[in-house]
Amino acid sequence: MTNPEINLPDVVAEVTAVFARYEDALMTNRIDVLDALFWPSPATVRYGAGENLVGIDAIRAFRAARPSVGLARTLAATVITTFGRDFATAMTEFRREGNAATGRQSQTWVRFAAGWRVVAAHVSFLAA
Repeated sequence: MTNPEINLPDVVAEVTAVFARYEDALMTNRIDVLDALFWPSPATVRYGAGENLVGIDAIRAFRAARPSVGLARTLAATVITTFGRDFATAMTEFRREGNAATGRQSQTWVRFAAGWRVVAAHVSFLAA
């Protein structure tokens, strides 16, 4: 990618909307939406706070087994950056009620024919 246009307003709006859709699905445990927003590939990666998942099958199995309570969280310092029309990153901090640790989430998004999909994600926590 040579000299990509950074943060084109219409692309930022698209990624912001799909990021919000992901967050809503996460809070409401809409596994079908979460699965649809990840690239359905064995090359998709999600490194979590306590798991390393490589491939969409591992990610889907994790989501299906994850408890569906205590999912609410508050986001802060969200930064969405787009590069050209087909590549973006979304970084955010989050807090869950009753947990003093600050969570961090990063996602790499790519636009495919089917729409924007997460190709890599990472979740970690900073001690309080």
